[in-house]
Amino acid sequence: MYRYDEFDHRLLSQRIGQFRDQVARRLSGQLDEDAFRPLRLRNGVYLQLNAYMLRVNIPYGLLSSRQLRRLADIAERYDRGYGHFSTRQNIQFNWPRLVDIPDMLAELAEVEMHAMQSSGNCIRNITADHLAGIAADEVADPRPYCEIIRQWSTLHPEFSFLPRKFKIAVSGAARDRAAVHVHDIGIRIRRNEAGEIGFHILVGGGLGRTPVIGKTLREFLPEADLLSYLEAVLRVYNRYGRRDNKYKARIKILVNDLGIGAFAALVEEEWQRLRHSALRLGPADIERMKAHFPRPDYLPPVNDTSEYEALRRDDPAFDRWAENAVFSHRQPGYGIVMVSLKRSGRPTGDMRADEMRALARLAEEYGFGEIRVTHRQNLVLPDVPLHRLPSLWRELTALDLAMPNHGLLSDIIACPGMDYCALATARSIPVAQAIAERFDDLDYLHDIGDLSLNISGCINSCAHHNVANIGILGVDKRGQEVYQITLGGSSGDDAAIGKRIGPALPAEDVPAAIEGIVEAFLAEREGDERFIDTYRRVGDQPFKERVYA
Repeated sequence: MYRYDEFDHRLLSQRIGQFRDQVARRLSGQLDEDAFRPLRLRNGVYLQLNAYMLRVNIPYGLLSSRQLRRLADIAERYDRGYGHFSTRQNIQFNWPRLVDIPDMLAELAEVEMHAMQSSGNCIRNITADHLAGIAADEVADPRPYCEIIRQWSTLHPEFSFLPRKFKIAVSGAARDRAAVHVHDIGIRIRRNEAGEIGFHILVGGGLGRTPVIGKTLREFLPEADLLSYLEAVLRVYNRYGRRDNKYKARIKILVNDLGIGAFAALVEEEWQRLRHSALRLGPADIERMKAHFPRPDYLPPVNDTSEYEALRRDDPAFDRWAENAVFSHRQPGYGIVMVSLKRSGRPTGDMRADEMRALARLAEEYGFGEIRVTHRQNLVLPDVPLHRLPSLWRELTALDLAMPNHGLLSDIIACPGMDYCALATARSIPVAQAIAERFDDLDYLHDIGDLSLNISGCINSCAHHNVANIGILGVDKRGQEVYQITLGGSSGDDAAIGKRIGPALPAEDVPAAIEGIVEAFLAEREGDERFIDTYRRVGDQPFKERVYA
């Protein structure tokens, strides 16, 4: 992974010192909340319902075991013993005292982590495929390009005060696992007919109150032009994006108002002035960054897999886990293990400090000390020898981290909702837990198959409910929390915005409504169809009849 140099460390030290002074002035009354707000947001600090919240960047979802241990220490020392992994591959601490946050940032800096630009109207944390560098279907590893973008965008003087927040995702695989279609800029790595690396650029995607699927801005951008082209896009947005109405300030609104053709023409004009500038990436620049992401020293495959094969034959629990939570690795003899943070009675994405330390140890004992964060609020152990899977499974089971529900209905994405967030209009966590309790039979879940369910506690769609197969949005209706249901969303290669099927329901009726939707699916399903395929074939009427009968 990328290691900080002297400049990186000096920059963080200076920023922490500045923020320490700003916090002291806020606590002494020299700064009021209005003056302090933009300062804290630039350092990842939100004011939520009950306390401040610190959002820490995990660039492109990559963590070392040392960093995970430090996050555990911070959770115990400054919070309530846990952290919350979000859909942007970040971790959030929900209960810090303001006076302690500079110390938290200083301890993060010691392990090369920070919270700069995890909030505010700037370029946020760069996200990527959680299987980067290990997926069998990969065109190229996106992490070096993500790091190049991260360094270019960090404290960029021209893009520190954009019309609105700005999100970039990069995917390097044939299959999109980074939700690139619903980002302000989505980047897919491609090869042209000559075998040269380049990028398919999407623009204007996003969720919230106006969900939009991104549009193709450029089919193939040469590798050397990545930064100059991104700079051109951001300049056009910064110049023409609206600043008079925050609800219409995202780049998706500008692209829609201008039309993709007119927007592309403005970008092209700006890019021609930048294309041969210092932003142009040379082969040495790219190779230098790739050197930070070398392939591990993999061991030769172990031929004795008798324990693994016997367990799969004799232990249904292990067989189910191996089928659902272990994925093909491009390196023979290794597997990729999904670690579910969707446990009964626990908020989705939450992890206790003792669990973080335990997983850091497992990452070292069964891999190369690396952990990945997914945008579905789960974690990944990326490099596990196949012959060691039985032993790892036993340890994960003891930690309650071996739930084999990846991609199934109980693999719910949920935002913190009104239990924490000042923007939320309804609770998410209790409704998600009630649904999970209703569908706690793993055999039934596996019979249902691939089905995404996401729930957001407000229109901002932090849980990506717009692009879930089943989306749930909590809203306030004359003082009552009610929940709208959408069907047919997808965040993958077949990206689509879900369609609302009818009137909102009270919280207590939502689990039964989801059960009715599942029953309608099973009645209409042909063969091994996925839920999304059945929905697209039959439409929403069978589902509406079950929910509103």
